[in-house]
Amino acid sequence: MDMHLYPGYLPGTIGRIAQLHASFYAEHSGFGVAFEAKVASELAEFCVNMDPTRDGMWLAVASGEILGSIVIDGANAEDKGAHLRWFIVSDKLRGSGAGKQLLSAAMDFCRSKSYRKVYLWTFDQLHAARHLYEKYGFELAKEQVGHQWGKEVNEQLFIKSDV
Repeated sequence: MDMHLYPGYLPGTIGRIAQLHASFYAEHSGFGVAFEAKVASELAEFCVNMDPTRDGMWLAVASGEILGSIVIDGANAEDKGAHLRWFIVSDKLRGSGAGKQLLSAAMDFCRSKSYRKVYLWTFDQLHAARHLYEKYGFELAKEQVGHQWGKEVNEQLFIKSDV
């Protein structure tokens, strides 16, 4: 499949990223409407307020369809670090290297902005994603039981300090 990375927003991005997350996490983790609503509302707010001097968004696009995404939210980069968010790759692209391309684009952006730290929240059932994060130098910094995903999971905070 001929995939390319598109830097920025395209019409339908919010709905498509929310749908990719909702479908994947419903199937693999049993998440429901609370998770999809959280993704859609927070992503919509991010897109409305996106500032290209501090924030970045990359979409994996093939045949005109958004099949993956990653976001760097730099709103609190000075205090907490840049926040890596909404990283997802469709089953159509899984195993193709699209995840590596997305993560590389995001980390290159962070280096270009001289962000000292990048962090992300995930949970302990995502083994392939964790392997990729660790390959890029992220380290597990904290674990806690949480409910922000719509059901109880073991949340994990990963941090990369040497961006």
